[in-house]
Amino acid sequence: MKKRWVALGVLALAGAGGYWAFEANKYRLPGMIQDWRNPVQPNRAVAWQQGPAQVAADPAGGKRPPNVILIVADDLGYNDISLNGGGVAGGIVKTPNIDALAREGVNFTTAYAANATCSPSRAAMMTGRYPTRFGFEFTAVPVEFAENLAHGEGVGPHRAIFHQELITPDIPAYPDMGVPAGEVTIAEAVKAAGYHTLHIGKWHLGESPELQPQSQGFDESLAILAGGAMFLPQDDPASINAKLAWDPIDRFIWANLRHAVTFNGSKRFQPKGHMTDYFADEAIKAIEANKNRPFFMYLAFNAPHTPLQATRADYDRLPQIKDHKTRVYGAMIAQLDRRIGDVMAKLKQAGIDDNTLVIFTSDNGGAWYNGIPDLNAPFRGWKATFFEGGIRAPLFMRWPGRIAPATERDDVTGHLDIFATIAAAAGAKLPQGRTIDSEDILAGPAKRPAMFWRSGDYRAVRAGDWKLQVTRRPEKARLYNLAADPTERHDLAATDPQRVAQLSAMIEAQNRGMAKPIWPGLIEGPVRIDVPLNAPWKDGQDYIYWTN
Repeated sequence: MKKRWVALGVLALAGAGGYWAFEANKYRLPGMIQDWRNPVQPNRAVAWQQGPAQVAADPAGGKRPPNVILIVADDLGYNDISLNGGGVAGGIVKTPNIDALAREGVNFTTAYAANATCSPSRAAMMTGRYPTRFGFEFTAVPVEFAENLAHGEGVGPHRAIFHQELITPDIPAYPDMGVPAGEVTIAEAVKAAGYHTLHIGKWHLGESPELQPQSQGFDESLAILAGGAMFLPQDDPASINAKLAWDPIDRFIWANLRHAVTFNGSKRFQPKGHMTDYFADEAIKAIEANKNRPFFMYLAFNAPHTPLQATRADYDRLPQIKDHKTRVYGAMIAQLDRRIGDVMAKLKQAGIDDNTLVIFTSDNGGAWYNGIPDLNAPFRGWKATFFEGGIRAPLFMRWPGRIAPATERDDVTGHLDIFATIAAAAGAKLPQGRTIDSEDILAGPAKRPAMFWRSGDYRAVRAGDWKLQVTRRPEKARLYNLAADPTERHDLAATDPQRVAQLSAMIEAQNRGMAKPIWPGLIEGPVRIDVPLNAPWKDGQDYIYWTN
């Protein structure tokens, strides 16, 4: 059937001008195929399952288990949070509601994403395991997406590399690229402990029926699936768009994604209004429906990931930002912050604020292809790099009465530990018969001796204060002492080869316990460490090749 849809798309493109038209426009095929297979229907109301009319009495006289809400932003830069460094556009855009989560709870100041791109990071959050343990090494993307990047991405003398030779008959189709059904998700763990489980927003962990949220432990799921991730229709009068002419990723997004969601695996339908507002509104409705029973909510906003689309109202509030794309991006951040504040206000209004653990993080650092400098300041690097700017993530936890306000901890932790922390709070059991990398960090610092990252031949380890990054393209080892040099400005590899060897051996030992990737990394693209994609090339700029 899929071959038939592809053939229809080919015929349509061929009719518009033959072979050359097809070659120039075949990156549009995924969106065309989805539109044929699953056209976007008009908006319809979401009917959340209603919990009990009142809190059930505990016959043992115990306290009701806490609710848990995991809020994840998408590609949020370290410096996008005003608590961390000032906010977008030199501090013009503040994030008071996100800041409050840290000020009213604990701020883990040395927290790390499990990977430098979204899919593997989310896989780690959901499973409490290094995603490379079960072959989830690369972000899931259609083959057409990788090929599109190869034709458009590069900086100066460095061009993207597309590994056509890795496309074999056994490569999974895009919907099958996900967390294997045999993995135990945090939703499955807490559901077994009596929780009602809710997913709202981004998923990106598999789209075939057995890999969708409602098959992975979630009782209800309002999800971005099947090519839906636009915040508003492109021509919506309420939308202010910023297209990034220099970015092949952006070109693919605008051509193929739609303003669409699904509910419990339904056909696609259009959300009501801007996606950030829609997800927040639905989260508020779901909290109301479940306020009298323990629930776990995974609220995964897709902001501020591209496409850059703000509401006209939010854009108009920032006339002091003169650069258009930065103004749109800043408006998206302000909207995200405001709506998180609305979700928190609902907890208070529902009378469950003091019995709800709220966790906030981002899947990775800010993206180089946005063309906005300093998103991750003061750190070097971007999304898709293992420099601190790519993997240092906000991690705030708020639980009134259980977590003292204005607490800061600098022990090394991150996405891996979200699973065990939620399980412990909910009284859920950790999965048996497999390695669990997650630890309950509300009980104390994680005891692991090191933290690892891997994407193809690009690898990194942090052990104590020392961090080693190893790349094949360019062939190089970078060694940093993060206690003395937290922003990775001084590479010590040449002066401390013994430590390089020691940390390299740790990486190799870790790799021996990892699985073969379920799907290959088809694209290797250059990312400059210190400037965004739209900055001019200058000789001597540091770069790495990222495999996906």
